[in-house]
Amino acid sequence: MSSEGKKLFNIIILGVSFMFIFTAFQSCGNIAQTVITNLNNTDFHGSGYTSMSIIYAVLSASNLISPSLVAIVGPQFSMVISGVFYSLYIAVFIQPATWAFYTASVLIGIAAAVLWTAQGNCLTENSDENTIGRNSGIFWALLQCSLIFGNLYIYFAWQGKTHISESDRRTVFIALTVISLVGTVLFFLIRKQEDTKAPGDDDSTNEILGESSSARNKMMRAVAAFKKSITLSFTKEMLLLSVTTGYTGLVLTFFSGVYGTCIGAVNRFGSEEKSLIGLSGIFIGVGEILGGGIFGLLSKKNRSGRNPVVMLGIFVHFIAFYLIFFNMPNDAPIAPMEGTDQVAYMIPSKEVAMLCSFLLGLGDSCFNTQLLSILGFLYSEDSAPAFAIFKFVQSICAAVAYFYSNYFLLQWQLLIMVLVGFFGTITFFTVEWGAAAALAARGSDYSSI
Repeated sequence: MSSEGKKLFNIIILGVSFMFIFTAFQSCGNIAQTVITNLNNTDFHGSGYTSMSIIYAVLSASNLISPSLVAIVGPQFSMVISGVFYSLYIAVFIQPATWAFYTASVLIGIAAAVLWTAQGNCLTENSDENTIGRNSGIFWALLQCSLIFGNLYIYFAWQGKTHISESDRRTVFIALTVISLVGTVLFFLIRKQEDTKAPGDDDSTNEILGESSSARNKMMRAVAAFKKSITLSFTKEMLLLSVTTGYTGLVLTFFSGVYGTCIGAVNRFGSEEKSLIGLSGIFIGVGEILGGGIFGLLSKKNRSGRNPVVMLGIFVHFIAFYLIFFNMPNDAPIAPMEGTDQVAYMIPSKEVAMLCSFLLGLGDSCFNTQLLSILGFLYSEDSAPAFAIFKFVQSICAAVAYFYSNYFLLQWQLLIMVLVGFFGTITFFTVEWGAAAALAARGSDYSSI
């Protein structure tokens, strides 16, 4: 197999592995609060929102050290270990205990930081400036297939049910645990590249460290990766992109946890309210996959750069927020186990709710594919630190959003996303214009990015 063929194979395996792991994890996130609400009349006293807040808070802090850990262990083995912890978190729901639930939340936060840092490193190692857009799209489309499969099962298994039984819960989470483990094993199929750099390396670092894999040299690489992360954090481009990244964290919280909870709490949806959570996840996944395919796989034909895609993303999201505001009761995110009988500005419509799910996914893919692309382009020599910073900002914003989701009415959550999204779009435009100017100075075709 040629070098280019091997790189494309690695990207596909990377995407398929993430697809399996996040089929399990994202399905778990979509139904966690609903399942926990049905458990809270037992000895279990956890909160899905609180758990996700812990996960993203720990994830954000762990991104400070994740480049160093990836430098020591290597990206492939880092992803394998992280996948095991994802599986353990999901397995907790088979027989929930409050202490195990929150302990697993902390552990998966650390694992997620390492997983996504290693993913960014692997994506960049197997790409160049001419293929980073295509490879980002392939990875994103495969990853977001995860929203289809798990939610299809939830939709059909829970159709017509207003209460989730112990048997239903165990069946779902045993299956999700096995799926996550399958994705973890697939990481072993990724083939190592020749002459690839370790996370945090630059040319001068390589001269000092050479090719030795001794413990001392690995520690030096870890220190170099940590220093590079700190340095990159304060560059103009990274600070500007942090606003855009923060917006994706808020949106991630909303569509992966809050919106499904809102749908499941609307009593006017009748006996379909719980199964609609799964259907919503499917429509989000369709939007994500469509966006990844169009704006990633077809990026070579886009001669206008990334800004039009991001503009489309914010436009689509604003439409979704407007429709959700009119369609969903204001107290839906914090409704009790009995649900809510309130009505917003229109009678709750299942069709409008599913349309909004699709728009949320489509807009999210617009932002994430372009962020992956521009980070891989700007920081091709420092991919692990750059992607660690990306996940740090995204995760800390997601943690904050999960925290306030316990208390804020729907209208305030939507308003926060509108404001941050507006400014995040402007800051992305600023960085993209600079990237286009740099590419033109090098004499490259703008469409290659």
